[in-house]
Amino acid sequence: MVVRKETQQTGVKVNQPAQRNVPHGMRALSAILAMVMTMALMLLYAPVPKAEAEAEETQESQSGTMLSIDSSTAVLTDTSGYHLSATVTNTTDQEIPSGTLTLAMNAFYTFVSRNDIQEWSEGIRQIPTPNIVGQSEVPALQPGASANVHIDADSNQETLASVNSWGPKPVTLSYEANGVQQDEAHTFATRTGAGINTPDTPAMNITIVQPLEAQGWTTDNTMLEQLVNKGGVTSAELSKIAVPGKEDEARLKSLEQTFTKHDKLQVVADPTYLKAMPMPTQVDGITQPALFDITAYSALNDSKTYDSAGVGTSQWNAEQALKNYQSALGDPNASMTTYAWQGTGNWTADALAKAKQQGYDTVIATHDFEEDDAATAETGKTVVTTDAGDITVLTAQSVLSNLAQGKATSADAEADGEGTTAGRLARFVAQSAFYQMEQPYSERNLLVCLNGNSDPAVVDALMTDVEQSPWLNITDLNTLNNADPALSGDDAAAIVPQSDGINDATQANLRQTLNTLAASTNDIKRFNASILTDVADDAKQAPAGLKAWRRQLVNAHGIMALHALGGENPAGSTMVEGAGQLASLLINGVAITPTENVNVVSETAQMPVTISNSHPYPVTVKVSSLTNSMQIVTSRFDTVEVPAHGEAQVAFIIRVATSGTADATLSLQDRQGITFGATQTTHITSALQISDKTGFIIIGIAVLLGALGLWRQFHRKKDPDE
Repeated sequence: MVVRKETQQTGVKVNQPAQRNVPHGMRALSAILAMVMTMALMLLYAPVPKAEAEAEETQESQSGTMLSIDSSTAVLTDTSGYHLSATVTNTTDQEIPSGTLTLAMNAFYTFVSRNDIQEWSEGIRQIPTPNIVGQSEVPALQPGASANVHIDADSNQETLASVNSWGPKPVTLSYEANGVQQDEAHTFATRTGAGINTPDTPAMNITIVQPLEAQGWTTDNTMLEQLVNKGGVTSAELSKIAVPGKEDEARLKSLEQTFTKHDKLQVVADPTYLKAMPMPTQVDGITQPALFDITAYSALNDSKTYDSAGVGTSQWNAEQALKNYQSALGDPNASMTTYAWQGTGNWTADALAKAKQQGYDTVIATHDFEEDDAATAETGKTVVTTDAGDITVLTAQSVLSNLAQGKATSADAEADGEGTTAGRLARFVAQSAFYQMEQPYSERNLLVCLNGNSDPAVVDALMTDVEQSPWLNITDLNTLNNADPALSGDDAAAIVPQSDGINDATQANLRQTLNTLAASTNDIKRFNASILTDVADDAKQAPAGLKAWRRQLVNAHGIMALHALGGENPAGSTMVEGAGQLASLLINGVAITPTENVNVVSETAQMPVTISNSHPYPVTVKVSSLTNSMQIVTSRFDTVEVPAHGEAQVAFIIRVATSGTADATLSLQDRQGITFGATQTTHITSALQISDKTGFIIIGIAVLLGALGLWRQFHRKKDPDE
């Protein structure tokens, strides 16, 4: 821990004889005064007791106003001045009279510890801020009304001009109305060394990474139908069966403007997203395809389930990532560094080994991979030995990364000045300066990871603040990757997370996704193996040829399944639906045409059934018929080959034993006897009439039997008693 101490040369030489001439009583009095002043300062800067702090917090929470910082000057220079915009909102049901918004700081305070700076942010540390920078009037506010208030002070303002040391300074924004303080926010302003007579120290290296991924993957339905109905597409078209959503187009344009403006911002892209772009963005690295969640894969530890879902390891390894990148650029020789980006879980030893086995020499840990008891911020690089070999872990600095991602430093949102982007960026700047001041002469390189869904405007503001911070030197990923590791060997092994970090609910959702994908995968496999007719692979019948078409169907499903299993992918459910849609189009493309009701007037009849096939290749299926009556039955099965884009008909034999009705349920089965598709029901009505030879024979026999009975009645012997 290093605390800067400002000193000045007075030019007056003080010698010992002069000191000895000072009376003893004066020296004693001076010592007493010094002790009193020291004790006063200790009491002044001591933390407020918890009960008192909670009471103040309760009083503020009951004030009924909300104070938010919309913009502020995070980096102070000798020429910048201080400019702030804030919004005051009346959250009560009563009018609040006009008041005053005051911006004040402690121009001479130096933060001495991490707790010190955190407690100030949360309003626990009671540091006085007597130096007023500016004030502005706030009009009376009706219930629910808001007012936007500005405070502008130029560099000559007395408080700003009096700052004589560089580093973060405590700043208070307070709102008072009717003589009562309504609300207060604690924030920071960080002074550079410009215009201050202090020695310069080496800048601390910092690497800022923006992952580039689509937020709204969806299925190209036109391409999907063309694939199914026309018998194939080109390989380039097939790769775009999953496409980014329309909202991604506008966001990409804004991001590309930000990338151009801040060329030191490191961009690490999903190579499948680059393939989907008309003109791929220039990047500094690529991730695993579709940001496949390697941490979840490792946590589940069930490769067969992933295989059943249609996602094999060859789809997300480093080699495939590079192939996707080369395809995006149209350059088979293009090279780019690959990084395995962290998913929902932790980089455990098993997860790191899986990444290494898949060809990734470097992974990026966005969370939960820091040394808990580190005294200072260290270089974000660790080398871990796994069963598959050594792997480099580039570790995000948690406080700075969370702030950059829009998260306050307190989990319970007690950091009252960090509820807005401006407040969080002010804290980011202050915190980075504090880290540099902890060890001003140690060479370090901190990693800051942004979110895949970061707002381009926020990224722009962050990079602008960092570029204006002379205590920071922005470096690239290669520089960080080549830096000396902060930890290696046993020290590195000690910080590797033991838990996979995936809760039961997340794991249950993952298994449900895999099971759903396995069902659609199975349908496509059945269609290929047991429904399609094996014919000569004549490419003239369809654009791709039968064998190629079968492969394309499997690959198309695999593309959507891969995107469904990306880490924290908001479009996962959409991709699962797309995979299911492909399977449904195939299965439902072979169907029974609804059959008209059948009227039967004899013992036997025929029931014609038509089967249609919308696909570009013939299919061979079984047709099943089963009635719900023992007196009216049909033949059980028939097998039929249906031509491409055509129909075929089979005829079931109906056998009737009596008059009545029955329903025949018609269904399709593949060649393995497994039912698929929708069933149809045909109503059979029997009106059995005695109109054929058998009927007349029956009538004749009945007549003869009747005549014989009458003859016996007249010619039999009678008893005497009769």
